[in-house]
Amino acid sequence: MDTQRHQDILKSMEGFVEEQLTWLGASTESWQPSDLLPDLTADNWHDTLQTLRDAAQGLSDEILVVLVGNTVTEEALPAYLSMANRHPGIGDQTGASDNAWARWIRIWTAEENRHGELLNAYLYLSGRVDMRAVQLTTQHLIGNGFDPKTANDPYKGLVYTSFQERATRVSHGNTARLAIKSGDLALGKICNLVAGDEARHEEIYKRFVKKLMELDPNGAVTAAAQMMTTKVVMPARLMSDGGSQDLFGQFALVAQRSGMYTANDYAAIIEHLVAYWDIAGLSGLQGEAAEAQEYLCGLTPRYRALAESGGARLTRQPKAAFSWIFGRSA
Repeated sequence: MDTQRHQDILKSMEGFVEEQLTWLGASTESWQPSDLLPDLTADNWHDTLQTLRDAAQGLSDEILVVLVGNTVTEEALPAYLSMANRHPGIGDQTGASDNAWARWIRIWTAEENRHGELLNAYLYLSGRVDMRAVQLTTQHLIGNGFDPKTANDPYKGLVYTSFQERATRVSHGNTARLAIKSGDLALGKICNLVAGDEARHEEIYKRFVKKLMELDPNGAVTAAAQMMTTKVVMPARLMSDGGSQDLFGQFALVAQRSGMYTANDYAAIIEHLVAYWDIAGLSGLQGEAAEAQEYLCGLTPRYRALAESGGARLTRQPKAAFSWIFGRSA
């Protein structure tokens, strides 16, 4: 990584970053968790709360497991903020810096913060999960840390977040679809709203990387290939409830089998990003960058094949007990 060159390129992008801030909502106009939940100060609070709890009874254990996993992922936001601030050129050096990159990181974090608050409150009010086990998992995850394997390279960090924002949009959107199918329209609305936020954030991060592809195509395409070679690890990879072995792997298996986030989704995200950044159309690449271009353009078929070959194996995996749902298996 040419650290100084990367920092210079990112510094030159500040005007572009400033323009993208319009994609973020004004805090006075943004939705807040209380807008989507029963108003416990209202006279009819008991009726609205009971309506929420009745609808939640139709959710399967598989939906609950993925919902908890998504919630814990969203609540580990401090780890993601510290990750962004470690990347030279885009981090918030003082904690209140006024440059465009620093303001983007803080406003993005503020918007993301609502997701964990909303989902956590829904789970608590639903009465369907063991909240102490959920809270313990969040505490463990933040304590265990988060290493996205970007080696503090800001180019890789932006590639990573482009992928992750799309992945979370897909997962929350699919959870919304299954919640609505199960009769829980309130949860469907909640998850769709979160997915909408993730879609906006995804668009901005993709634009950042596309700009890098214009300003430094050799460096940007090489970073993208290195990130994909490492494989994009999920933010909650180190989750633990203090007891289960490989809790994340068990959660991911439920997400795969239930269709809320699958290996095919992973392949589709790669395909989308390669097309969005027009990797195939980049010209004049040399050496490692040219090899990176060829690698990225051939990556989707490889992951499609892996997803297809692994599908039957996944269906044979035994179910696992989850503390989140009082020890039931999913």
